[in-house]
Amino acid sequence: MEVEVKLRLPDAVAHRRVTDVLAPFHVKTHRQENCFFDGSAGELSANQATLRLRFSDNHPRCVVTLKAKAVLVDGVSRVEEDEEELEPSIGRDCVAEPGKLSGVESRVLGRAREEFGALGFVGLGGFGNVRQVYEWKGLKLELDETDFGFGTLYEIECESTNPEDAKQLLEEFLKDNGIPYSYSEKSKFAIFRSGKLP
Repeated sequence: MEVEVKLRLPDAVAHRRVTDVLAPFHVKTHRQENCFFDGSAGELSANQATLRLRFSDNHPRCVVTLKAKAVLVDGVSRVEEDEEELEPSIGRDCVAEPGKLSGVESRVLGRAREEFGALGFVGLGGFGNVRQVYEWKGLKLELDETDFGFGTLYEIECESTNPEDAKQLLEEFLKDNGIPYSYSEKSKFAIFRSGKLP
């Protein structure tokens, strides 16, 4: 179970303000490419599950992730998540020809086939994301700038075993620095599928 605090920033100005204030705590920046898939008969979406291949340009990496039973309430997301690394060249082949996912040896893809009945796969498209990572007050903050093509979303994510405390600390930080925010109400995947920013 992945538990994250997700706070949405309204615009690029608020995003820039966060990067300025957190600059001393910056650890790294990832440029991510997210590609999504469903079963050829919609088996994953019918079960509110998501299959993603994520490529990161900092070092050639491809991670396959299966998410299910996502709940997002008052800026706290809880989702069952299983992930593992794939050889990047295999991941690229699967983006080009999604049907190849059926033949890939992978625990995560095996679950998609066995638990959700996805015997074939289709590509859904995807989006790019620039993720800046900060180590701040014992928390790992991920500041995202997500380009969907139809708009850009700005969001702070913080994975935590104690999300209420992390959320309180983050909200105090934003208020103290006069940075507007709201609780995220939809996952990035849900926004991508809807075709418009919330």
